Amino acid sequence: MKRVHLLSTNLANQIAAGEVVERPSSVVKELVENSLDAGADQIDLEIEKGGIALIRIRDNGAGIHHDDMSLALSRHATSKIANFDDLSHLNSLGFRGEALPSIASVSRLKVMSRYQGEAQAWQLSVNGGETEPKPQPVAHPQGTTIEVRDLFFNTPARRKFMRAERTEFKHLEDVVRRIGLSRFDVGISLKNEQKQVHQWRAASDQEGRRRRIAAICGKPFVEQSAEIDFERGGLRLWGWVGLPTFSRSQADLQYFYVNGRMVKDKVIAHAVRKAYQDVMYHGRHSAFVLYLELPAEEVDVNVHPTKHEVRFRESRMVHDFLFSSLYRSLAELRPGDAQPQLESVATEFDQPVPAAGYFSPSARPANSAPAPRQTGFALGVQEGQAAYQGMQALASAGGVVAEMPESKPAEAPPLGFALAQLHGIYILAQNEKGLVLVDMHAAHERVTYERMKQSWGEEGIRLQPLLVPESMAVSSSEARLADEHKDFLNGLGFELDSMGPETLMIRSVPALLRNANARTLVTDVLSDLAVAGQSSRIQECCNEILATMACHGSVRASRQLTVPEMNALLRDMERTERSGQCNHGRPTWVQMSMDDLDKLFLRGR
Repeated sequence: MKRVHLLSTNLANQIAAGEVVERPSSVVKELVENSLDAGADQIDLEIEKGGIALIRIRDNGAGIHHDDMSLALSRHATSKIANFDDLSHLNSLGFRGEALPSIASVSRLKVMSRYQGEAQAWQLSVNGGETEPKPQPVAHPQGTTIEVRDLFFNTPARRKFMRAERTEFKHLEDVVRRIGLSRFDVGISLKNEQKQVHQWRAASDQEGRRRRIAAICGKPFVEQSAEIDFERGGLRLWGWVGLPTFSRSQADLQYFYVNGRMVKDKVIAHAVRKAYQDVMYHGRHSAFVLYLELPAEEVDVNVHPTKHEVRFRESRMVHDFLFSSLYRSLAELRPGDAQPQLESVATEFDQPVPAAGYFSPSARPANSAPAPRQTGFALGVQEGQAAYQGMQALASAGGVVAEMPESKPAEAPPLGFALAQLHGIYILAQNEKGLVLVDMHAAHERVTYERMKQSWGEEGIRLQPLLVPESMAVSSSEARLADEHKDFLNGLGFELDSMGPETLMIRSVPALLRNANARTLVTDVLSDLAVAGQSSRIQECCNEILATMACHGSVRASRQLTVPEMNALLRDMERTERSGQCNHGRPTWVQMSMDDLDKLFLRGR
């Protein structure tokens, strides 16, 4: 072994660069965050060869004082914190003071900056960690420009891990998109090979924020998402959640910010996934842009050098708040909730599906005169309403008939009135907007399932004592978890006794799961408690059983329904939570507006 010695400053910076600077996109993230911390409201980026040849970032922030320029390129030099207490009240994105020296150690870096209130701008260059003796005067407006050239030129082992220029730019562009969603109040432009790629103006109102969301996430996401805003106990969650039927094959449209910082956190991911679980088609991924705001002292962002991860002081409280807020927002979506009308009827599953019909009617083209709305179906709105008022209970289909107040034909309910049934599978209905198509079995399955869940929830979880208690071996940590959460486990239907430091005795299980493998259930629940601090596995398992029962107890395809029965199902859907999706996450109904229908037949052209 060699003797202990101090690393050189340059080598230490290059090692730090390995933590902070993974690829060109990492450089962009660090430097743009510095611009935001400097108070910039306009940031312009220029990229060449995927960021390997050039990354130039200019902002109009406060700038760097010329006396501080050399110090800013030293490790652990920062203007954002001064003492340990500042770490618990962080409101800045960067604070470690590692980014600039780390980047400078593996590139040819030039800093040009004019400090606020100063008449002169200054420039300092660094070549692979070798700094000029002192800053030089230069012409530059207030703010800072940083040029990073020849990234990893002096560390060939790192450079060989770079991908193709196109791939590197894709990663870089994704970082810019994420930052663009984090700060609506900042204008951002991005050029690649001297061509404009993105230019987002600063947004000061909700409409401006929607425009940026549409530019980054796509117009279909804005059209098929619900805006939410919940606040409780010092926590606020707001943003956009995609409708369950606007699902993705990949988790490529999921953005979550904590106090303006883009993060990936297992507590957050678990809460979001659980909120969508009962309405998401298996194998699909939800889409959302969400912002969580909480006191700075309640979250620790000093977990990882890249600051992608956070640690909540009260993770259970945060999880419950996120889950309950998202769960209610999805549950409260009902047919008729106003959303912009789709421009066209989509056909691809990854394209916008006109699902759940949460759309408002759009204006008819000015050059298209209203045509007589005659139909060849047996019943129209007036006849359907008259038939509805005289119908009987939907006994064989399991529906419940509710009285409907007197209304004019033009004031049809959100799902309208039934016209006919197609091949014993679909219900065709007419509302004010146009045509409604309902998957009869899927819709009734959701209605039945929600009623069964409500009934089960009101009765509570019943315990089923085991005739022969089962002994199971666990780790010491699992045994401690079982003891710490004994009351919680009892509430789930488990009666567990400790028989030693690594042994549990299972005496009771939830009655609805009496035929399940008791040991596997206990193991999974304890695993959930260890990872997320809570478990909803029993509820999930029971819900799966209830969903199966609801499927078998719902009206089957090819069953011929009368018009009153069809109308009763439509009214049940309007009152039922999550009625836009069946128990498997598929859409239960779609809305085709008159404009959609006119386009199919080229009317008005």
